[in-house]
Amino acid sequence: MIRRTLAAALALAAGSALLTGCGSGDTASAEVSSGNHGPKINIGPEQHRVRGTRDPRSAALVPARVRETGELRIGVGAESSPPLSFYATDDKTLIGVEEDLATLVADTLGLKPHFEPLSWENLFVGLDSGKLDAVFGNVTVTEERKDKYDFATYRLDQLGMEVKKGAGWKVRGARDVAGKTIAVGSGTNQEKILLDWSKEDEKAGRKPVDVKYFQKSSDVYLALQSGRIDGYFGPDPSVAYHVGVAGRTEIAGIFSGGGAHLQGEIAATTRKGSGLVKAYAAALQKVIDDGRYAKVLARWGLTAEAVATSRINPPGLPRTAD
Repeated sequence: MIRRTLAAALALAAGSALLTGCGSGDTASAEVSSGNHGPKINIGPEQHRVRGTRDPRSAALVPARVRETGELRIGVGAESSPPLSFYATDDKTLIGVEEDLATLVADTLGLKPHFEPLSWENLFVGLDSGKLDAVFGNVTVTEERKDKYDFATYRLDQLGMEVKKGAGWKVRGARDVAGKTIAVGSGTNQEKILLDWSKEDEKAGRKPVDVKYFQKSSDVYLALQSGRIDGYFGPDPSVAYHVGVAGRTEIAGIFSGGGAHLQGEIAATTRKGSGLVKAYAAALQKVIDDGRYAKVLARWGLTAEAVATSRINPPGLPRTAD
């Protein structure tokens, strides 16, 4: 299944009044609140990113054809999806956890990161055509994708059920969503899980889930606040970000994007046989071990998605039926 978020910016859904920063048009220090007691998240163009240093062992794994260019061509999502990849307050600077981790990898490999914001399908077209060396785009490892691409993991694939604050509703599985009205993105892993839960409920004699689809995240949150839906099932990073900055919702449950029997993983993606995956895994392991990786996840509120080891082509989500 395709791992995507709703295309519209969750920051906009949270409301422009959440932005704080210096006056006189200075957006460099713009921040949003990450919960009542959490850290501020810098969404201005001056990111002061955690930077890496060249690691000779990792750099030696980069194929000569890439090393000689001096840069790493990295595809990221064009859809604004905080805190994954989105535009800063100047509306032109790409920021987010994906850019931060990709920059760390490029630094560690002794290369300059060059970002290409592309639609979901064009990220893979870019890899297939050789236009891109890597994609850092919240891509989940799947068995189908492993036929064409190599993966070096860097985050757990987690999903979150977002509900109205004070709803008093906790979700652990199918029984808890029976008869509920829940919004989900079409063609996503979370949609598959939700539909499977609904079938399980029907089989057990419970009411099925009333699944709703929206084109805009702002419509999702209007429906949630008005009570037209009971919850929104989406990627945990985007859900956690919205919960933190809006302050009107909460997370009722967190689940593996791979379902009940497999912990899904997000990975740096490259064309199969490109020779780059070992370099990516080595660079990621280097920054995991030296603590820079943890600092990046912490600044975006994603510490819970940390991995201890960057794995090459681990077991992925199972193949879908034809």
